[in-house]
Amino acid sequence: MFNIFNLAFRNLRRYMRRTLLTSTLITLGVVAVLLFISIAGSFKNMMIGQVTDSMLGHMQVHKKGYMASMDSLPLDKNMKGKQLQKVTDELDQNSNIEAYSMRIKLGAMFSNYKETTNIRLNAVNPEQELKTVPMLAKRIIEGKKEGLIAKGEILVPELIAKGMKVKIGDSIVLVATNKDGSVNAQPFVVRGILEGISGPGGRDGVIHIHDAKSLLRINDNGVSEIAIRLKNIKTMESDFAGLKQNIGSLKNKMDKPVFEIHTWKKLSPFFNIARMIDLMTLFIKVMLVAIVLVSIMNVMIMAVYERINEIGTIAAIGTVPNKILSLFVVEGFLLGCFGTFIGVIISLVSIAAMNASKISFDFGRQKGLLLSPTIGATDVITISLIVIGISVLASLQPAWKAARMDPITALRHV
Repeated sequence: MFNIFNLAFRNLRRYMRRTLLTSTLITLGVVAVLLFISIAGSFKNMMIGQVTDSMLGHMQVHKKGYMASMDSLPLDKNMKGKQLQKVTDELDQNSNIEAYSMRIKLGAMFSNYKETTNIRLNAVNPEQELKTVPMLAKRIIEGKKEGLIAKGEILVPELIAKGMKVKIGDSIVLVATNKDGSVNAQPFVVRGILEGISGPGGRDGVIHIHDAKSLLRINDNGVSEIAIRLKNIKTMESDFAGLKQNIGSLKNKMDKPVFEIHTWKKLSPFFNIARMIDLMTLFIKVMLVAIVLVSIMNVMIMAVYERINEIGTIAAIGTVPNKILSLFVVEGFLLGCFGTFIGVIISLVSIAAMNASKISFDFGRQKGLLLSPTIGATDVITISLIVIGISVLASLQPAWKAARMDPITALRHV
């Protein structure tokens, strides 16, 4: 086997120009894929962070049936009493959970004393909320960010603030109906303006949870949802499975589930965009496979035709077809290894250079976001194995053709 590798290496050196050209094509393919994966992954992780850290959290717990009627913000499906206690006890015992925030979600009428419109409200405990979604404060484009919210204050979504011409310090009135049909109104002072986001969250304002209980005239500790922040989002799937087993399996007296748990993927339409990014990455990988396949196969076919006399000679002196086949396959293998190695080195150096140069960009009103491309060892190993594997497969057909040549016919070839 060593002799075959030695002979294959010599053959590659004999045709240095062709070897370098093929290796360059493989290298360019590897660099293109690894850089795309690292940059696309950076954008994807940044956007996931924007969604989870400024609004949703990594997971949410609701009473069973709440999500199906979420658009109407039903107050009769709030968790309260022993139900809420069971959930919080489980969350407190889970070492993988960094923080959680209890929220009351309600719909109300928003009035500036001249005009009225509808608004969705998230009533929160400021301390819990900032620990669970730490980027929420960055969405405040006007007003104080420290402490998020105090009793008697409201954060108004930008969409409503512009439409109703509401400014910081203005007094407004919220009118809401509780689950018993009782209507109540309560004045608030505008503390800040929230940056608009896509989806229904574009009309979501924020008030203190105690103000929500006062507005709705409720005395219990019921909440609509519990948003959860994990210590490591990479373990979300396993943590979700654990919570689903411990909380989602709880049943009432009628033997029906009491709670439902969802990850951000189920709660946000951005998950579809994340899937599109993954699909684009897969498409780029397929393009890499095509480039490598065509490059290697072309080189190996040319090698067979240029070395027909040589093949006939080694076959005539007793070299078995399997060794001739192995020789060409090993050449393809070495080409793949060389091109992949150089491509990986260039990619890692380029990624390090981009991180060192601190490339920044703007996204909406967020300025100076840093591009921080990273790539995991798994991706590097996977791409390398794919390229080398395709290099071997691409050399099989030319190698098989060389191995099946008739020695006499090959020796007569001019």
